[in-house]
Amino acid sequence: METIVIAIFLLGYLFITLEHNIKVDKLIPALAMMAVLWAVTALMHLDVFEVNAQLKELEPTHLEEILLHHLGKTAEILIFLLGAMTIVEIIDYFNGFVTIKNFIRTRQKTKLLWIFSILAFILSAIIDNLTATIVLITILQKVIHQKDVRLYFAGLIILNANAGGAWSPIGDVTTTMLWIANKVDGFTLVNRVLIPSMVCMIVPTVIASRFQVFRGEIPELPEEEKGDQNSKFGSFMLFLGLGAIVFVPFFKTVTHLPPYVGMMLSLSIVALAAEILTGTKFSLSKMDNKLDELEHDSPVHTAMTKIELPSILFFLGILMAVACLESLGILFNYAEALNHAIPNKDVVVILLGIASAVIDNVPLVAASMGMFSEAPDHPLWHFIAYSAGTGGSMLIIGSAAGVVAMGMEKIDFFWFLKKITWLALVGFLSGALVFVLMRDYL
Repeated sequence: METIVIAIFLLGYLFITLEHNIKVDKLIPALAMMAVLWAVTALMHLDVFEVNAQLKELEPTHLEEILLHHLGKTAEILIFLLGAMTIVEIIDYFNGFVTIKNFIRTRQKTKLLWIFSILAFILSAIIDNLTATIVLITILQKVIHQKDVRLYFAGLIILNANAGGAWSPIGDVTTTMLWIANKVDGFTLVNRVLIPSMVCMIVPTVIASRFQVFRGEIPELPEEEKGDQNSKFGSFMLFLGLGAIVFVPFFKTVTHLPPYVGMMLSLSIVALAAEILTGTKFSLSKMDNKLDELEHDSPVHTAMTKIELPSILFFLGILMAVACLESLGILFNYAEALNHAIPNKDVVVILLGIASAVIDNVPLVAASMGMFSEAPDHPLWHFIAYSAGTGGSMLIIGSAAGVVAMGMEKIDFFWFLKKITWLALVGFLSGALVFVLMRDYL
C-alpha cells in the first residue's frame, strides 16, 4: 500500500508542476491529491502515527485525532496568510504603495538597480516575497519603459525578494510554516539568516551592476507619466499596515500565542482605521449580496474580494497531503534512509534548496518538517529556511515571486535560465557558505 500512496502523491505532484502545460490550476490536483490520500488511508484501514520528537520514533494514534491535529496546524498557517493578504490589499486600496514610487527620483540605471534590490529585500521581509514582487514590478513598469532593460531589473527583483523573504518569519510561506510549527524562533531566525540572505542579495547585485544593460540613464518620462496620484491617506495606511504586520512577531514573543492571533489583532486595527478614514460602516462579519454598494463603500470588503483564495486552497491541499505521508510514517522512514545515504545534512539541505527551483518549496519544507526530528531552533531549521527560500530563484518557475513576475513581464523561461540563473546560483551558494561559517565559527 505504501507504493500506491507514494504513486498517488507523485502523480498529483506531476500535475502541479505541469500546471502551465496542461492549463489546469495547481489547486485542483493539490486538493484532489489530499482527498484521495486520506480516503485511501481510511478505506484501507492503514495504521497512522505521530512522531515523538523526543524519542525520535513513531507512536500509533487514531485517524480522526491525527487528521484533526494536522488540520489545526494547517489552519493556523492559512488564517495567518489570510490576515496578511487582507492588510496588504487594504494598503493597496488607499494607493499606499505609490508612496514608495514617488521616492524614486534618480534616472541612473545602476542606482535604480540598487534601489529596487534593497526595496525588494526589505519589503519582502515585511509583506512577503510574492506581494513585494507584485508591488515592485508594478512600480518598475511605470519607471522604465524599455522592455529589454526592464526584464533584467525584474530578474534581480525576483532574486532579492526571495533573499529578503528567507530571513523573516513573515517573509515567505515556508519560513512562516517553520515559525508557526515552532521549528524556529522569529528573532533567532533573523539573527542567523539575515547576514547569509544579505550576501545572497548583494553578490548577484554587485555582479549585475557591471552589466552593460545597467550602464547609463533611463530616458526621462513624459510629464503626464511621472507619478500616480497618491491617496490622501496613502502614506499613513502604508506605514500603519506595514507596522501592524511587523508587530505580529513581537505579539507572539510577549503572549506566547500562535502568530495568527496577533495577525487577527493587526488586521482589526488596520480595518478599523480604514473604516474611520473612509467614513464607512462595515463589519468584518457582515456579508450580504449588495456587492456593488459595499465595493464602493468599504475598503475592507474590497480588499477581501481581491485575496488570492486559490493560493490558500493550494496550500491547504499540499500541506494536508504531505501530512498524510507523515502520518503513515513514510517521511520518517525516508529521512532515516536519506541520513544513511548522505550523512552530511548540510549537503541534504543544499540539495533541498536546489530542488526547490524545480519543485515547489512549500511541500519540500512540509516534507522536511516530517523528515527531521531536530529540536526547535536547531541550526538545521534555519538552514532549511534559507535554502528553500532562496534556492527557488534559480528557475523562473521555482518560486511564487518568479511565477508572478513571469506573468507580469512575460519573461521567457530560457531567457531567465541563460541570463539570471547563474547569478541566482552564485548568490545561493555564497549565502550558504556564509551560513555554515557563521554557524561553525561564531
